[in-house]
Amino acid sequence: MAMADLQNDGNDDDGNIYVNVANATQLAIGDPVPADRLEEVFNDRHANDDQIFREEYGSIGDKTSNPHEEYQRPENYEKNRFKNIYTYDHSRVVLSTIEGEAGSDYINANYVDGYNHSKKFIAAQGPLETTVDDFWRMIWEQDTVTIVMVTNLVEKNKRKCTQYWPIRDNSKYGTILVTLEDTTTLVDYVIRTFTVKLTTANSPARAVTHFHFTSWPDHGVPQSPLGMMKFIRRVKTSNPRGRGPIVVHCSAGVGRTGTFIAIEAMQEMMAAEGRVDVHGFIGQMRHNRHSMVQTVDQYVFIYRALLEQHLYGDTEVEVANIHRHMHKLKAPSADPNEMGYEAEFKKLTRIPIDRDNMRAANEPANKSKNRVVTTVPYDTTRVFLPRITGVKDSDYINASFIDGYRQKDGFLATQGPLPNTVDDFWRLVWEWKSYSIVMLTRLTENGKDQCHQYWPDGRAEYGKISVELKETEKCPSFILRTFHVGHTENTGPPFRVIRQFHFRDWPCNGVPENGGKVLDLIGKVEKQQQQSGNGPITVHCSSGAGRTGAFIALNTVLERVKAEGICDLFQTVKSMRYSRPHMVQTADQYLFCYQAVVEYLDSFDNYANFQ
Repeated sequence: MAMADLQNDGNDDDGNIYVNVANATQLAIGDPVPADRLEEVFNDRHANDDQIFREEYGSIGDKTSNPHEEYQRPENYEKNRFKNIYTYDHSRVVLSTIEGEAGSDYINANYVDGYNHSKKFIAAQGPLETTVDDFWRMIWEQDTVTIVMVTNLVEKNKRKCTQYWPIRDNSKYGTILVTLEDTTTLVDYVIRTFTVKLTTANSPARAVTHFHFTSWPDHGVPQSPLGMMKFIRRVKTSNPRGRGPIVVHCSAGVGRTGTFIAIEAMQEMMAAEGRVDVHGFIGQMRHNRHSMVQTVDQYVFIYRALLEQHLYGDTEVEVANIHRHMHKLKAPSADPNEMGYEAEFKKLTRIPIDRDNMRAANEPANKSKNRVVTTVPYDTTRVFLPRITGVKDSDYINASFIDGYRQKDGFLATQGPLPNTVDDFWRLVWEWKSYSIVMLTRLTENGKDQCHQYWPDGRAEYGKISVELKETEKCPSFILRTFHVGHTENTGPPFRVIRQFHFRDWPCNGVPENGGKVLDLIGKVEKQQQQSGNGPITVHCSSGAGRTGAFIALNTVLERVKAEGICDLFQTVKSMRYSRPHMVQTADQYLFCYQAVVEYLDSFDNYANFQ
């Protein structure tokens, strides 16, 4: 709903603050919000620097009067990371008593209910060096098989949590032997699998999965809830029924921990009742653990995540169902004049362009460096170049960091160089240690210059960077050029071997005839990356958005298809559009990505259980 459709807020005779929405029933602050009104309520409360959200958050209150005598005992004092995060007696996790050790049943952790699920979670502080053994004792005694960690070990040079798991092989923590079996590193989180065994008894070993969210910034909250939403889905689908509580911790075990639990529980409530009660649920959590959800920003982030869930739902498709999904995409949507894939793509166009986040691109000295005025990098994700002394705005290039499936900033999405930005292009490739360049445009298309030839036929210098063309190979689907690239001030090896994959069969308007050649290109680039050390891949077309976006999206989606058997093109493109505007520019490019995934899967005899 547009802001113009919203009326002013008001107070009733009892002083209760109401959110007044045109032609809608009044909602008092703190009331549950119907899912179909989440967007309008969010927009209203988000206005004026989150004014109403602040008032609502401030009205929750905290049960600081709940008894916390065990927390205050002298023998337990040093077991608390923060002196103002109480562990309430009525809900605390009680460990088994160790004979002769006063306070041995104490750990800074409380049971927290989920949605209609008593004691679904344990909210705990990040272990201290002196409490690691207690932490693993809790995991064992509570029959916990899922640990959720929503902090990094160190942030802003401050220790947030002691590393309580073995780096490799195994470690003994008190009477618990923990063996690291596997580590999977993804762009927003790491999954570790442990085998946990009690050394004092002949009991069977247990598998414990550790989900470690690594993309929460040093301050504030993530810019987008997409990474956290994916993380929560992965945790939920991996936690088996009938086992002990999910242990969730950050540093204090209240802020990010409370945020994670609130999002998960309110997703469940929205699915069951068609409404959310964030205000009420946080109050309920605070009855069991002090200060759950610590800031207004975290409170607003919960609503952002729930709004995301309501607007877009679960867009993951198991590969076994991909043909059924394609049939829906190619059939008319609710609008008979619009195909399913067009309706799905149209949802992506709702993401607003953040024009206030384009200041560098619109500096007078930089405007001439942009090929297309509407396709410029956001300040928060733009690729910086080292400044050249005496040259104003020499740190700017029209290029954006884009995350891959496993690798943060795995791609450098950029425009086709202009005559005046060729030197900057090679500085980009050199400074960010990119060994693979993917070019998806011809130099001229439909009589228009799309990209300046930025490489020599022999040897040339571009500023302080020398480029020598060593080999040109015509492959079935692309031209492969091998360059030796050096720097006049480089003290290391005399040159780097950098390869350019020039794909010429992607028309300026439209898409390739089939996905086979693009899939072959992706495979060849992947091999090059494995040989060169997996630095960021530089990808460009003309503007650095349409074909560039489709290539990166397909690359990222295929990585997840291979690893998890899950295709989620929608959220992949959505995430990319938060990093660079217009990524995957047309519905035809969007459909092409789906078709290429199907073509890839169809190359296998049977992929019903493809992993």
